[in-house]
Amino acid sequence: MSQPATHAIDLFGIPSDAGASCRGSGMGPEAMRVAGLLETLATLGHLVTDRGNITWDERALGGTPWRLSNERKAEVLDIARQSSTLALASLGAGRLPAFVGGDHSLSMGTISGVARHCAQMGKPLFVLWVDAHGDFNTPATSETGNIHGMPLALLCGEPDFGPEYDGEWRGLVDPRNVTIFGARSIDRPERQLLEMRGVDVIDMRRIDEMGVVALMREVLARVEAAGGHLHVSLDVDAIDPAIAPGAGTPVAGGLTFREAHLVMEMIHDSGTMGSLDIVELNPYLDQAGMSARLLVDLAASLFGRQIMPRQTARMDINEAATSI
Repeated sequence: MSQPATHAIDLFGIPSDAGASCRGSGMGPEAMRVAGLLETLATLGHLVTDRGNITWDERALGGTPWRLSNERKAEVLDIARQSSTLALASLGAGRLPAFVGGDHSLSMGTISGVARHCAQMGKPLFVLWVDAHGDFNTPATSETGNIHGMPLALLCGEPDFGPEYDGEWRGLVDPRNVTIFGARSIDRPERQLLEMRGVDVIDMRRIDEMGVVALMREVLARVEAAGGHLHVSLDVDAIDPAIAPGAGTPVAGGLTFREAHLVMEMIHDSGTMGSLDIVELNPYLDQAGMSARLLVDLAASLFGRQIMPRQTARMDINEAATSI
């Protein structure tokens, strides 16, 4: 399947770290803009509209230097309601919504909106969660209580979330259509849930043994065979912290520069991606914008930048030899 030459992209910033274990990822959207995200995508021929940043009611912040957990949860849920609506409207207008965070709790809303759109269209939704972590904890299993470790569990319908997480904004994802790619830090209760629900976890051991190409071909072939919509959720900590230090929860041994680019290039070539999150960039922990620039480069690969055109006609070697 070939990808259209251009996309109409809606870019939304979500400058919040309310669901995270440390502060700083709220500065991620602006860092990505400064690193040239919009210009890079426009140079590739896409029509990019910067919709600005999602805002929310900050009256609950009070005078505390770091908000209490219930105040942070209220912010996460406010953002979820807004981002779900924005994703639904963007897809309904025939555009591709790209959300830049911000911590990974934002995916509760963004993917909910995508799931609602896919349900309306009768189209199966597949989620590729490129992350060092499973993010499949629940309020009952989480050791930290940080919501950025829970979005996939909520999206896949785990029952331990309270009624405050319900509402028209919430969409559901079939866990059997979820692939976690690049995992290397998963809690024991989380592992049990992932196995029970049928989530495909492609950890770094499998990547080391089988390679990116074979594994990604399997993932994308499933989406293509089902005529599905692929949502890509890219967490900066999926990449090795030696080349992407701007992560709040870094784990050694991640994807290499070329592995990460190859994943993005293969997704583009498949023509299946219809929505996107880029999350957890923490400029405070970054080194001179190193991680931000890498994420912009990965986004460029995801949206079609190539070293050489893949469809270039080449003369057969034997034919070339006989023509000399």
